[in-house]
This record gives sequence, structure tokens and C-alpha cells, in this order.
Amino acid sequence: MEGEPHLPLQTSPIVSPDKGVVCGQGEHGIISLNDDHIVQGVFPMPPKKENTSTVSVVHHVCCGLDVHKDSISACLIWSDEKGREGFEIREYETFTDHLITLREWLFERTCPIVVMESTGPYWTPVHNILENHFTVVLVNPKYIKNVPGRKTDISDSRWLAGLLRHGLLKGSFIPPKFQRQWRDLTRMRRNYVKSLGDFKRRVHKLLQSANLKIDSVVSNLFGLTGRNLLKLLAESESDLTLAQVDACLNGSLREKAKELHRSVRGYFEEHHRDLLRLLLETIDALENQIRLLDHRIEHIMSEQREILDRLKEIPGVSDTSAHAILSEIGPTLDTFENSAALASWAGLCPGNNQSAGKRRTGRSRVTKNHLKETMIEVAWPAIKKRGSYFRAKYYALRARLGPKKAIVAVAHRLLKAIYHVIKDGAPFRDLGEGYLLNLNKQSKLKYLRKQAALLGFELTPVDAPMPNAPVFTQ
Repeated sequence: MEGEPHLPLQTSPIVSPDKGVVCGQGEHGIISLNDDHIVQGVFPMPPKKENTSTVSVVHHVCCGLDVHKDSISACLIWSDEKGREGFEIREYETFTDHLITLREWLFERTCPIVVMESTGPYWTPVHNILENHFTVVLVNPKYIKNVPGRKTDISDSRWLAGLLRHGLLKGSFIPPKFQRQWRDLTRMRRNYVKSLGDFKRRVHKLLQSANLKIDSVVSNLFGLTGRNLLKLLAESESDLTLAQVDACLNGSLREKAKELHRSVRGYFEEHHRDLLRLLLETIDALENQIRLLDHRIEHIMSEQREILDRLKEIPGVSDTSAHAILSEIGPTLDTFENSAALASWAGLCPGNNQSAGKRRTGRSRVTKNHLKETMIEVAWPAIKKRGSYFRAKYYALRARLGPKKAIVAVAHRLLKAIYHVIKDGAPFRDLGEGYLLNLNKQSKLKYLRKQAALLGFELTPVDAPMPNAPVFTQ
């Protein structure tokens, strides 16, 4: 009714059992079910002079999609020439022909923008159809919760459309198609490496259960000597002799032939031999797949060789990690306005949690992120490089924060350096281990003078020593 403030839709839903469509009557308008089983409705907007709403309309025509594995609920909201709000709701299956029908319907209604939740992998087929034709906004379901007690597919789609209409949604980062292909390859490689580690640990467990102590003598069970012994155990039908063990040894392990022969004498039966064969075959297959993925990744990202070479100049960044980092953030970084935005998206910067003037834990809200995992892996070898800024920063923070928080802080600084290497096209320049010492040089000298005075000494510069006075040097 004119002059009455517009309120959200409140209906007593009526479900059509044959078509799965909802219709009903709202407080300020009529929802009708037409002959095509499409839910439609019009709600009059209040006059502008009486409209005290503080939320303005950003998108006059928009669509919200509630996506599931087998069905999609679509709500299209628009404003007519009189300023009245109308909506139309349809339901589609997730087969490609129905998704094309959805796209054609949006074209007919001249809808320029669509929003949907990032529900697992189910949003991907919809995005494939709509990507090159509309602006697709992907949102995290965690931040768009509806009012409790009104949870239906249709109400969810309308809630999404209403939030998008007023510009209240923040879209997630959707990389371009070529970068998504990079991600698929690098993430699959990471999963294969994790699976390979799992199966290697199963071999360790199998040897322990069979009273074999090879890994107590050999530092790397899957080195050349260890693999030779495992292959020999899987193929031999009887106990191994000293000559057989000695033929498997390489390098300094030749001096431990008798000890290794003792380590392979245990409770190793045919059951253990069958399990060992299966595990070794799986390990060989995974290693072959990882090598194939390495060649594929190298080929598909060959055009980014210049950026990859500059990334490998950063301490801790290997060829594999350089590919993984570039596949996650892209070669242009146009989505991130500065390095702080990139670190926040990756979950490497501290969070904000302050109330009543008290600052609580600064734990980041992003707990799982592929880039975060890669950067922490890069940070561990980076702190081992002598004379580097990252090594000095880690040990400066570790005493106060502990090793885990300190390594996250180093990963944060590494990611900022990577941002400028890619964005600005500049080579990496290490600040050096002395950067932190010179950062607050005067305050440090003041503190040292005070400490020396308390001990009865006087701090003197090395280049101008005082006679008969002690000189403090490193």
C-alpha cells in the first residue's frame, strides 16, 4: 500500500507437489502462480519523500541463485518505471540444457548481474554457463545467513537477490579460466604428494609390525639403499643372506652391512610380503603421476618463465612452490589493490578482535587456504639462509611468540615481497640480517649504555676507544 514502508516478504507457503513451486500471499503484495508454474509478485515502493530507508538500490535488475547438486532456485528482482519492486522465481535442474535455458531467461529479462553461494563444487557448472555473459558474484555462505526459521530454497534465492540489489554482498575472488586450470594441476600435485607421504608411512608401519628395523639403520628408507632392500624383501621368498644385503648397499652404508643384515631378520611372512608389494606398486604409481604433473605444469606455465625466475630468487622459493604460488594469485594481481589485501585474503595477517578497549586474540579468520599452506612451507627453508632478513626476523619473534606464530609472521613478509616482485616487476632484494639492528639503533644504544652503567662499565664506540676502558664488540 502506498505510503506504507516496504517490508520483507512474509508468506504462508503453498507447495505445488507436482512442480515443486511455492506460491502464497505476502503482507504487501500478491504472489501468483501462473500457467508456466513461475512464481511472480509485485510490491509497491513507498514515495521517495516518505522513504526513510537508509539502504539504497544499487542494482535495479539482479538475480539470486540458490544452487544445489540437482536443482537451482532463481529469483529475479527488478524495479518498474513507477519504482515498484517486482520479482520472479523459477526452478531449474542442473543439467546443461536447463542451465542454458536459465541463461536465456536472464538475457530476456536484461539481467546484468547474478549472485550465488560457493557451495562446494556445485557452483562451478553454473559459472561455466554464465561466466562470459553476466557479472557473476560468488559469496561465502558464512557471511549471508538468513533469518532463522525461514530456510527454504526459494527464500534463500530471494534473500541473496535482495542483498545483491542493495549492494550488501562482497564477492569472492574468481580467477580467470587459465589460472583455474593452473590451480587444478598444482593442487592435484599437492594432493598426490600428500598421498605419497601417507603410503610411505604405511611402509614404515608394516616394517615395524614385521620386526624389521631397517629405518633404525638407514636415515632415509626410500633412498637408493632403502629401496633396494624393500624390493629385495618383496621379491625374495626366503630369509635374506648377508651377501644379498651387501649387494643392495651404496655409499657409506657399505660399512653397516652386518647391522643391516640384523635389521632385516624379523617376523616377515608371506602376508607382509603381499602388503609390501601392493604398497610399493602404489608408491611407484604416485611418483610417476607426480612426474607427469610436473611436466604438464611446466608446459602450461611456460609463458610465465620470467616471473617464475624472479620468484625463485626469494629465499625458500623452489620451482615447485613458485608454480604453486603463481597459480593461486595469478600473474597480474589486479584483484588485490596492495600487498596488505593479498595477505588478508591468504589469511596470513593478524585478525581484529577488540571490544570495550581490550584487544583479544589476533587469530586470523582464514584457517584453510592453499596459498597460506604453501607460504608457510616456503618460510621454513627461508629462515635457514644465513645473513637474510627473514632469518633475523624469525629469531627476533620466536622468543616472544613461539616458533609457530613466528613462522606465520615470516610467511606474511614473504608474501608481501612476492606481491611487489610480481606487481612491480622488480627483482628481489634482501634487506639483510643487520636491518633489524639498525632499525632502532639509537634506542638500542641507549639501552646498552644503561645496562653497562648498572654493571659499572661505560659503553665506548669501537672507532674511538678510551684508554684503560673495556670495549664491547661482537
